[in-house]
This record gives sequence, structure tokens and C-alpha cells, in this order.
Amino acid sequence: MSSLLKDKITNLPKAPGVYLFKNKFGKIIYIGKAKSLYHRVRSYFNAPNLSVKTEALVSKVFDLDVIVTQNEVEALILESNLIKQYKPRYNINLKDDKSYPYIVITNEDFPQVYPTRKVLQNGSKYFGPYTEVKTMRYALKVLRDVFKIRSCKYNLTPETIQKRKYKVCLDYHIKKCDGPCEGLVSKEEYNKMIYEVEQVLRGKIDPLIHDLTKEMFTYSENLEFEKANEIKNKIEALKVYGNSQKVVSQDLIDRDIVTFAAEVPFGVSSVFNVRSGKLIGKRKHIFNYHTELPEEEIYFNLIRLIYDYSIDLPDQIIIPFSLPEKESAEKWLNKKYNKLIKILEPDNDDIKSLTNLCWQNALLDLNELKIQQLKKEPKIPLVLRSLQRDLYLPKPPIRIECFDVSTLQGADTVASLVVFEYGKPKKSDYRKFIIKTVKSMPDDFASMSEVIERHYKRILEEGKKLPDLIMVDGGKGQLASAIKSLNKLGITNVNIVALAKRLEEVFIPNKKDSIMIPRTSSSLKLLQQVRNEAHRFAITFHRQRRTKRIISTELVEIQGIGEKFATKLLQAFGSIEDIKKANHQELEKVVGKFKAQKIIEYFSNK
Repeated sequence: MSSLLKDKITNLPKAPGVYLFKNKFGKIIYIGKAKSLYHRVRSYFNAPNLSVKTEALVSKVFDLDVIVTQNEVEALILESNLIKQYKPRYNINLKDDKSYPYIVITNEDFPQVYPTRKVLQNGSKYFGPYTEVKTMRYALKVLRDVFKIRSCKYNLTPETIQKRKYKVCLDYHIKKCDGPCEGLVSKEEYNKMIYEVEQVLRGKIDPLIHDLTKEMFTYSENLEFEKANEIKNKIEALKVYGNSQKVVSQDLIDRDIVTFAAEVPFGVSSVFNVRSGKLIGKRKHIFNYHTELPEEEIYFNLIRLIYDYSIDLPDQIIIPFSLPEKESAEKWLNKKYNKLIKILEPDNDDIKSLTNLCWQNALLDLNELKIQQLKKEPKIPLVLRSLQRDLYLPKPPIRIECFDVSTLQGADTVASLVVFEYGKPKKSDYRKFIIKTVKSMPDDFASMSEVIERHYKRILEEGKKLPDLIMVDGGKGQLASAIKSLNKLGITNVNIVALAKRLEEVFIPNKKDSIMIPRTSSSLKLLQQVRNEAHRFAITFHRQRRTKRIISTELVEIQGIGEKFATKLLQAFGSIEDIKKANHQELEKVVGKFKAQKIIEYFSNK
């Protein structure tokens, strides 16, 4: 720990706020909030029994910033905003949290009901998010079968209806719509139906059926049997839909049950939505995290992330055990949604059983996710297994990065990086380097050192993974230069080799003699392929720069032709040969009469 970091930790305030951990390159890697910054931050560096993963996080902390807030709720809000902005590697992040669909009831005279992925602050009502699209589609199908919701996108206003701007469509004739576009149903009657739609989406089916039954008897008593029969059909359809939802509680409290199952680097949260005692839906959230955390901290973060964008909020959020920081989480929910939401642990056998079932669902989803991840991973070729054996590597080198330096008499020194994944070139990751610090005679060692340091410094700053194997074209000298640069960056746990061309010797760190892999071995042939590709890429880049320099130099030797006109000529004619062949009239169009004459004289004399 640096003296600067020690001083900052010693002088932390005992006030609520947010702390930002940074690595040696100043990149934010973790953001947290605290009731007391002094005690919370010190606990990372003074606690005796930190987990291995948390120790790994702490080992990467070289600096920290703090922001003091008025209270813990403000700290929580600020933490959420900062995590969204910086997306630190070691914070929990939900995947695709903004792409889940909702069902929207639009804010207009005759509302529409349809699925959407955009939540607009325009007074419309949103229900969801639905993490399983088939559940949303089933809900929409039920709504369209039971209620006569308009399917058109017309902007229906009193003026457009009065002017009869729109005509009824097929839905009206097949009794799927009551024709609001021609004023065949009043605004009040249509919105009464939309209120019933809203009750279904909120899971309030039993109270709705009760109200509809009273309405049906009223129509029947008034001898309006057609309307009574219509409501009867609606009630029967709602009963079928309601019976598909499992009764899990005898009380009528709206609650969400939240559990999770996790295994670094990802986890799955399962959320059961219970409304009026019925289980009306389940939501699944996949999240990433890169360090082991206490269960209560994960639950706290999940509540913050899941309910940061929820629309249909319950009265209670149930988690398996009492949350130490539930008071601040409840205050945050209350402030965000102006609604009293309690965070509780299961208090009876029914809720305990449902919580356990919710956790089993999360575990099943996690196992399914792991299987999907394994299916996505390409099969490891046998040649990589052979290379692992021949180079004594801990695992097959899935990603190999190889460097080569190219120069000619100390001019235009460049370097190349080529990448092979699963034994195949990945050209999108190829990189070219112009050597900047080596100005004297050709020095391949210094050039290799510069390129290695520049590339892997950027990798660390961007928080990307190191390759399974680094390879340099050359012998012991190039290998030593590369290792020196890696050590300078604090990278000591990476596999690196050098392949010398003369005898195809392989050099590895801390081994005096080279490794001689049989020339017929597939692993040596792969190393040669990687090395040759790096050499080809470097030579091509070197030739491009040299050609450009020579061409540019030759043209600017002509009187009156500077770099600007040399570029114009090359753009117009394409090459020196074509410029030589051009006549006075063609040249004059590009550079003018005087310069055209000078160009013709120069190449004639030469």
C-alpha cells in the first residue's frame, strides 16, 4: 500500500458517502456507499478474514476518492448513478437490464395496449418488465381475447371523431373492437374497460370478477340480457386465466420474493411476483460479478438494481433473511417511488416454502446458464493441447498474441501484433506499431521492449484479459526485453515464449537451454504459422511506410512541389509511374501551368 493511500485511509471522514477504488492507472474498479466512510473503507484493508477474491480486489487498489453526502440514502442514489456511468469491473451489473419488454397503456383519450421496450415519461402506464417474452405474449393474448381493445394506431381525439376522419376496420365487424374511431363507444365506457385491463395486469383478477358479477346481475335485472351475456363470457375467460395462477397465500398482500444463485463470474436472480395471494409471474435477471461478496451485500445490490427501473411495485419485498441495511434500502425505495415498501424475511411456512421454491428456480436457471456458456465455447483443437504439453503450460493457450519487429538500416522501424484464437487468426485484433522511442541505430531489443510495454499498459488500463500465451519473434534477447517490460507493468503471471528462426528453438523464462520441439510436431507448426504471420504483417506495414516516404521524398525534390502538392498528385494519378506518363495538360489541371512544367523537366532530366 502506497503512503498516499495510507494517508487517505487514515484521514477519511466518519460521514456517509461514496468511495471509489482506483487501480494504478487511475481507472475506477469498484464503487461503494457507506454510512461511515472511515469504518467501511478501513474494513477492506484491516479485516483479518477477507475472501481470496476480495483480497484480489484490494491488491489492485492504488488510490481512492470519496464523495461525502448528507445521509445514507443520498449515498445510495449517488452510488447507483456512478455505477451506471463508470460500470466498474468489480461491481454487480445486471445484463441487458434496459432491453426487457413492458406492456404499455398509452396516455390518450382512447388508450392503446401493446408491448414496448421504451419507457417514456409521458403519463402512460407501464407493466413489467417481462424477462420472459412468452409470458408477456400470453398476457396480451388474454387481454385481446377478453377485452375489445383497439388495435389501430390512429390519434383519436374529439375533433378527428367528429369529422369522421377514420373508418371502422375489420376488428369492429368481427366484434373485436367497439369502434371508437367513429364514436360508436364513449370515452367513459372505453376507459372503464381500460381500467379492467389495468386490474388484470396488476393481478387483481378476483376483485375484478366480483365487480363484473355485480354488474352482470344489474344488466340482467334491467332485462339487458345481451350485455349481461357479454359480461358473463368475460368473467368465464378471466376465471380460466385466474385459475392458471397458483394460490400461494391466504392474505391479499402484494409481494415480490427475491432470491439468487451465483458462481463467479455470473449469477441469476429469480423474482416471484405475488399479487392478491396468487403467483402471477416470475422474472429472471442475469448479473455479472467478478469477486465473491457476502450474501447480504449481493441482495442489497440486487434490490437496488432490480427496482431501479421497475414499474409495478409490491407492498413487500421478501428475501431469505433479514437484511442489515434494509432501513436505508426502504428509505431509498420510498424516496424514489413515493411508496412505503417493506423489505422482510419469510414469516410463515407458506412464504418460507415459496422462498425456497424461488431459490430452486434461480439454481436451475444458473445451471442452465452454465450449460449454455459451455455450448457457446468452441471446441479446443488438439494442436492446442499438444502446445500446452510441449510448453508446460497450465492450460491450453486459447488466445496467442505474437510480436515481431521490422526495420531496414534503422529506418522506418515498425512492429506488428497478430492474434490467434483457437488456433486460427483473429485479424480484427491485429495491431501495427510505429517505434517512437528508439531513434539511434537499429535496436530490436529496445523496440520489442517499447511495443510490449505500450500494448499491455493499454490492456491493463482498459481492464481487458491478458492472453494465454505471449510470443515474440527472436531469441533470448527479445524474450528478456519483453519480460522486463511486463515486470515493469507488474505482470508476472503470464506465459511467454520466444521462437528463434535459425534452428526453430523455443525459449521460455527461467530456463537456460532452449526447448527443441520435433519438426514434425503440430504444435511447432502452429508456432511457426503464428510467427510467420506476425513477420508478414510487420514486413507489409514496413514496406507501406517506406514506399510512402520514398515517394513523398522524390516528389518534394521537384522545385515548387511541397508535401501538399505531392499528396494531390498521388491522389490524382495513383503512383509515381503514372505521374511520369502524364502530359502537360493533365498535370496542369492538378498543380497549375508552372508546376506542371517543372515536373516534366524533372523526370525528363532524370
